[in-house]
Amino acid sequence: MTILFEITDKSRRKIHLSEKKWKHIRKKHPEVEELEQIKKTIQNPDKITSYGLDETIHYYYKFYKHRNQPLNYLLVIVKYLNNSGYIISSYFETHIK
Repeated sequence: MTILFEITDKSRRKIHLSEKKWKHIRKKHPEVEELEQIKKTIQNPDKITSYGLDETIHYYYKFYKHRNQPLNYLLVIVKYLNNSGYIISSYFETHIK
């Protein structure tokens, strides 16, 4: 598995994005064009929420005002295992859920 980047989140946990997941994001969510936006969202999110059915999954949100669309919040979905995480997916949303 090829890792495109590894970054530390606000809680000092390591998170990585694999090439396979990046290809999935680009195919399913072509509006997500820049790795830098994903990195910024993880490092400095506006809000982090958790998925109620699975406590190992967290949602990182960041508002990007330069997008002239209703989908202004970048959502990065991270799954944690053994105190480190990997990105499952990323796409834009209208609001924080």
